[in-house]
Amino acid sequence: MDSLIPFTTSGSLVDCVDRKMLVVLRDGRKLHGVLRSYDQFANLVLEDTVERIYHGNAFAENWHGLFLIRGENVVLLGEIDLDLEDEIPQRRQVDYATLEPYHKNDVEMKKQRDEIKAQIPLREEGICKEGGEGDGY
Repeated sequence: MDSLIPFTTSGSLVDCVDRKMLVVLRDGRKLHGVLRSYDQFANLVLEDTVERIYHGNAFAENWHGLFLIRGENVVLLGEIDLDLEDEIPQRRQVDYATLEPYHKNDVEMKKQRDEIKAQIPLREEGICKEGGEGDGY
């Protein structure tokens, strides 16, 4: 039965090489670029990389060029459909310097919300952290 479950490794990235990819990092950054190389640890090399930030219905891009990403920082990796990429009219592109202060404010507000959530005593809500069921939390 276990043989029916697909095992995903960095080797499955071979089909993604030379394709435009979206990479979401642990710190929330979103990078768009062409995947040129990877290794067994899922370290990635992106070419023509841009970091994209969002606020409301606007987005901005900051060009980085060649970008090396440590595999442990990757949260999500997905291929960008080039046919559909330009057909998203809901967002308008603006200058990075214009949008950056708004984006930084959004990130700071999210950080504050997360800190408040972290203060909630989950044990009282019937939720305990992984592995903490019998150790007194």
